[in-house]
Amino acid sequence: MKRIHISPRANWQEKIKQQGFVYYKGYYNETAAYTFSAPEIDKIEAITQELFSRCLDVVQHVIDNDLWDEFFIPRKFADLIKWSWENDNPSLYGRFDLAVSSDCEQIKMLEFNADTPTSLLEASVIQWYWLQDFDDRKDQFNSLHEKLVAHLKVCKDYLNGDMKLWFACVNNSEEDFMTVKYLQDCADQAGVKNDFLYINDLSVQDTYLQTPFFTKSKEPVNNIFKLYPYEWMFHEAFQDELIAKRDHTLWIEPPYKAILSNKMLLVYLHKLFPNHPNILPAYYNDSSRFNGDYVQKPVLGREGANVTVVRNGSPVERTNGDYGYEGFVFQEYFPIPTFDGMTPVLGSWLIAGESAGMGIKETSGLVHGNMSQFIPHYFE
Repeated sequence: MKRIHISPRANWQEKIKQQGFVYYKGYYNETAAYTFSAPEIDKIEAITQELFSRCLDVVQHVIDNDLWDEFFIPRKFADLIKWSWENDNPSLYGRFDLAVSSDCEQIKMLEFNADTPTSLLEASVIQWYWLQDFDDRKDQFNSLHEKLVAHLKVCKDYLNGDMKLWFACVNNSEEDFMTVKYLQDCADQAGVKNDFLYINDLSVQDTYLQTPFFTKSKEPVNNIFKLYPYEWMFHEAFQDELIAKRDHTLWIEPPYKAILSNKMLLVYLHKLFPNHPNILPAYYNDSSRFNGDYVQKPVLGREGANVTVVRNGSPVERTNGDYGYEGFVFQEYFPIPTFDGMTPVLGSWLIAGESAGMGIKETSGLVHGNMSQFIPHYFE
């Protein structure tokens, strides 16, 4: 694994904007790239698949032992989560954040963005077209687009009612909006009828109707992909309809992702697999297990908010935010190597539960958030 300096393409800004990457300013540039060997990529791919299997073991453990309180999931949603798990409701994607030593001998899971991961467009499309211009003889760990289109074709068999799949996100995030529009493009290529709405415009009609969810123009919403976390959905006005009308509105991602997207997952991964080489020790609201080096993360949080890095017993970096009400997970600190003063984290993607590619984000600090820079990669 190496970081190399490169020359940006001529008119690279216009090229990526035409590909939908309109939120690139301060987030992406083409002055560097990461390179890997083929064996290193094979290892990352295999470990991604292994970690996903262990995460699924945690889901089964939570369900078998009714650990809803431990995961801060309201118990009224337990049957809904079990139902989505037992019926294997379709999932499009997820992204592991991995810390890697410079020789790739050590690879550690930092967390699993299982419900609402972003940086998909840049990992799937933007860096692929960059590579074609940079050197199309080289390869890239990236089959994201092909796997997304193929899986969306499979998802057609799960769709309810009018067979239209709605794609939704909040109305105040350009990145979320373009991620969802990219997924719509994949649905078009898969032959899936689709449309868009803001989650804020989703309305609930009289509950005697089979489909309780409608758009502003009164179109029924029988199937919906939402870039909106379950911990928020469980407190929305329509929360009861999620349960009562589960057979009539299909939600992607499925409700069991409420377990996988929760950082208590890190605690139970360590509890169930304490000697796993890719899983860091983690505990809930307990830093005493560590010798002064740990990372404090909110149980429910997004984009690196409310994270504190502690070295030798003293905080060395802290981010602000509105999370932490449920408490914190304390995870062993792993010293990620720096390259030219930058610290990379590998975002290793899964499509339909299958390892599918990688995007790399780097920062000059220790905590990765939504303004960490995306850097392309290739392998020999």
